[in-house]
Amino acid sequence: MPQSKHTQAHLSRTVPKDQSEFFKKRTRDSMEYYMGAKLLEVGINPKNTVYRWKSEIKGSQEEITISAYWGDSREKLEAEENA
Repeated sequence: MPQSKHTQAHLSRTVPKDQSEFFKKRTRDSMEYYMGAKLLEVGINPKNTVYRWKSEIKGSQEEITISAYWGDSREKLEAEENA
């Protein structure tokens, strides 16, 4: 039975909630770079990918998540956002 192809990926990092915006931006930038590199490794062109960010406060920590969508997942996401 053929394995279905993945069309999305997610990466999360936890930082102190009270960390400065400079360091949070640096964390987000490195996450985006890492995500792009991983996508290239598995044969996905990062330029054909859309990214979405989510931030969630959990006690004294902030969980930052980057999600990458391509192919069917990108089409579905864009259709939902444009509805």
